[in-house]
Amino acid sequence: MINSRQLAFIVLRDVHKGAYADVALDRVLQKVNLPDRDRRLVTELVYGSVRRQRTLDAIIDQLAKKKSHQQPKDLRTILHLGFYQLRYQERIPSSAAVNTTVQLAKENGFSGLTGFVNGLLRQYIRLAEEKQADPLQLPENPVTRLGILHSFPDWIIQIWWEQIGSTQTEQLSEWMNQSPTIDLRVNPLRTSIETAEAALQAAGVLVRRVPHLPQALRLIGSTGSIQNLPGFSEGWWTVQDSSAQLVGHLLDPQPGEVIIDACAAPGGKTTHIAELMQDQGKIWACDRTPSRLRKLQENVQRLNLQSVQICTGDSRHFTQFQNIADRVLLDAPCSGLGTLHRHADARWRQTPESIQELSILQKQLISHTSTFVKAGGILVYATCTLHPAENAEVISAFLAEYPNWQIEPPKADSTTYSYFQFPGWLQVWPHQQDMDGFFMVRLRKTNDSE
Repeated sequence: MINSRQLAFIVLRDVHKGAYADVALDRVLQKVNLPDRDRRLVTELVYGSVRRQRTLDAIIDQLAKKKSHQQPKDLRTILHLGFYQLRYQERIPSSAAVNTTVQLAKENGFSGLTGFVNGLLRQYIRLAEEKQADPLQLPENPVTRLGILHSFPDWIIQIWWEQIGSTQTEQLSEWMNQSPTIDLRVNPLRTSIETAEAALQAAGVLVRRVPHLPQALRLIGSTGSIQNLPGFSEGWWTVQDSSAQLVGHLLDPQPGEVIIDACAAPGGKTTHIAELMQDQGKIWACDRTPSRLRKLQENVQRLNLQSVQICTGDSRHFTQFQNIADRVLLDAPCSGLGTLHRHADARWRQTPESIQELSILQKQLISHTSTFVKAGGILVYATCTLHPAENAEVISAFLAEYPNWQIEPPKADSTTYSYFQFPGWLQVWPHQQDMDGFFMVRLRKTNDSE
């Protein structure tokens, strides 16, 4: 029977060829029947090795006489797995990490290099024992130092550093390397948070409430398949991170209104809007990706919502929505720098160039979707990123071009937002609020003039 480390190697090999980590992992796990414990180990080894790739490469390059360009790619992948276990997996004995990695090399065509693999891993162990310290040597440059230590590209560290300083950048980097939590949003049209909480606890699932969010429950520890938890098939709840739930409350939709969700799929915020307006009114859920809209439709049906209408296409090109919406949500496509803990390989896929391309798209989207809003109506712009070029700079440019729009902070008595600093827009910093990184701002259209 194929073992956990061999499965992890197969997934990582695909990732290093360009596959998305979550897609490659799901594809492999669907083909095998593994106990939950082994599935968790494969998942941890894959996501951990991808997250910590820069740190692992630095260790290998410091210890190996053969540098990275001289090593076969698959051998480097095997070394990633070995060093990830040694450095980050305290529950795996060092001897087991070494032996399984050597065996993995042997099984994948590197029998002649097993001595090299064994020697490299044992050298790391020996250095740690002799020095009673971290064998990883770090450069003096503070940005590169943090980038290697916590495994991020320098440009991401630099962007965070400029906003929150060195100490908080380190705290944020550490937070982003944690395994992500799962939050549920209880559907008040189908049940109460007390009933959902009691049903989960009765099934042995540990949960806790999230302060200031009336529908949020956070799962604690391992839960198994989400679809098997109490209340899923009944539409009692859906999975949605707490920070994403804040967006719906900021929009504050009311029963009977016309709402447009301009980039809606896979539907977490769309269905939240429907719940908040008691499923009374009309929500146009727009997206240009049919496969993602199918997921939205599935969520709408499971939650038993009637007010959502699907609209397939690019919101930049719609003309049918001019001046019809009471409120518009633009949850814009972004780099996802606030959710790097959930998407292990995103830190390596994004670049400063891709950020600039996204910024252009975001400015086009807000410019056009703002025309959907009636005079006196509301537009909420939101992204799950921590980059000013996609957030504050987009809003500043929009307000400069369209003087008939203004920022409107939440109501002063809003308990949901009372614990945030809200100087106009809200930036959720994960290491401070313990939820995904997010930016959101509420804008009001003051009149009909352009």
